[in-house]
Amino acid sequence: MNTLEVLLSRRWILKSREKELYYRVKDDIGEVKKFLMEKMGYQVIVNPYLVKVEKVPAKAERWMGIQEFTEPIEYAFFCLILMFLENKEAEEQFVLSELTEYVQGQYQEEQIDWTVYRYRRHLIKVMKYCVSAGILNVDDGSEEGFAKDYSGEVLYENVGVSRFFMRNFTQDIMEYSGYPDFLKAEWIAVDEDRGIVRRQRVYRRLIMSMGICRTEENEEDFAYVRNYRNMIQGELEELFSCELQVFRSSAYLILGEDSRMGRFLPEENTLSDIVLLCGQLIREKADSGEYEIQSDDSIRIAREAFRGLLEECHERFGSGFIKTYREMVTEEFFQEISACLKNLELVEEEREDVLIRPVLGRVVGKYPSDFSP
Repeated sequence: MNTLEVLLSRRWILKSREKELYYRVKDDIGEVKKFLMEKMGYQVIVNPYLVKVEKVPAKAERWMGIQEFTEPIEYAFFCLILMFLENKEAEEQFVLSELTEYVQGQYQEEQIDWTVYRYRRHLIKVMKYCVSAGILNVDDGSEEGFAKDYSGEVLYENVGVSRFFMRNFTQDIMEYSGYPDFLKAEWIAVDEDRGIVRRQRVYRRLIMSMGICRTEENEEDFAYVRNYRNMIQGELEELFSCELQVFRSSAYLILGEDSRMGRFLPEENTLSDIVLLCGQLIREKADSGEYEIQSDDSIRIAREAFRGLLEECHERFGSGFIKTYREMVTEEFFQEISACLKNLELVEEEREDVLIRPVLGRVVGKYPSDFSP
């Protein structure tokens, strides 16, 4: 992976954890810093602790966020931990009970009772994430003791990088009333009429998300891609292996085989294989006329037809899946795969229908011709 791929794939590079990579990226940062700031509008942080690009998406999507967290309370606990660490020096130690007392006093949505296992389970998940992310070190003890008994102790050490986890804001966020205010603040002091905002939105969508689908809302952004596709392709090719594919109503950045930048589709797992096989079925049904392709290349089908699609995928291709998916009952398979497709925003549930986005019909997979189900 080159420097740009490393920076865009990771939240940060910590000197305490990866000293050799830290110095390599720090030395090479000048080569990509101009691109990150001018084309994507990203700030680059380099200090004695870490190297980090403050990555902000053009649009927040369902699959983004901390994958280890599954409920809002875990994000709330995490923010309280960051607040708690504001008053701790680097390498300063503290015990878990000190933190639980702080969280209990600060959390306002409900009364936290640590004798209730559910609350301990949420906090343990967050603490383990803090350790894996390099925010904390465990000096003694284990979270498992706290899982069994609320009086269990763990000795932690503050690494000193927690203050760099959240991005820097140019305004006082206490005046904000909702997440749209954060999005608006991203472009403060930038003249939208000069096209800077549009250019940065386009590069962010192409590089940091699944692609751009043409809608009334982003008509100008899609026009930018269509009009400057050769320029965009040339710039990106110099930085990493990729190909920009532009269609009637969508545009995607296809990574080269030697490019590994963040999450990509397909990933090297059975779940991705199933997504590709669903794409194959959708393509077949569209080509045969069973599914009607709309003017924006999306497909809208009834919920029952969507369920039938996934059931057909399981029945037709299931013998090639690993045991976990091969032996799933129909309902469990439907819930697992539909959740994956919705999380990746490849499909969207509406009142009576399911909207299949164009990318799911363009990314398809087939078993080898000699495969016998």
